[in-house]
Amino acid sequence: MGMRVLITGASGVVGTLMRPRLRREGRILRLLDLVPPAPPEPGEAVEVRTGSVTDPDLMARACQDVDAILHLGGISRENGWADILEVNIGGTQVVLEAARRAGVGRIVLASSNHAVGFRAVEPELPADSSPRPDTFYGVSKAAVEALGSLYHSRFGMDVICVRIGSCFERPPGVRGLSTWLSPDDGARLFEACLSCPSPGYRIVWGVSGNTRRIYSLAEAEALGYRALDDAEKFAAETSGPALTGDEARYVGGPFCTTPLGEPN
Repeated sequence: MGMRVLITGASGVVGTLMRPRLRREGRILRLLDLVPPAPPEPGEAVEVRTGSVTDPDLMARACQDVDAILHLGGISRENGWADILEVNIGGTQVVLEAARRAGVGRIVLASSNHAVGFRAVEPELPADSSPRPDTFYGVSKAAVEALGSLYHSRFGMDVICVRIGSCFERPPGVRGLSTWLSPDDGARLFEACLSCPSPGYRIVWGVSGNTRRIYSLAEAEALGYRALDDAEKFAAETSGPALTGDEARYVGGPFCTTPLGEPN
């Protein structure tokens, strides 16, 4: 049987990286974003929906005949409270409600290390550590996780929240040597989230098997994830100032000192 997966935020950084890596024979990727994604390549099974996750009517249509949702859409940095509230928190509720009404049984929600940004750095930090957000953005990701928990408990939907570290082609600076999620490992993790039988509600870290990793991989590995990449291979060519003070003490790094509500 084929599988149709709705990816919100499909034109963003993570969505663009995941699109080619989540292709499978018999799978249709339904791509949704305010910015239309790149045209399909020959033989690529995609459907395009243009608009915002905050639009209930659009999301209702987008969720029709969908088997699973990978919700990456939203504001990915610190921003003003009103925008964060509308897009990240309100938009996630719209997505979950549309999924519920359409009978979509599995949703993978993009959370962030910034949901626990004021947790002290420690080895093997558990994926389900309680929220200690570092910004309005971090608050929104804690709320995303809470909404996922609510929709699982109320309606029995399988919801997996992935606290992403830093998903780019290469680690972004020295801090990225511990937080990096390689695109290939990202696809492995999301694939595990999509295929694990009856996961219920979970929170997992989205990071690679980095030598300098501080995050536990046990929770993601319980879903079937196996990290194959390590940011350390980029260490010799990675530069930047060493973190000090609160930026070194806490998981959120520079987000712990960025001015609240100011886009960064």
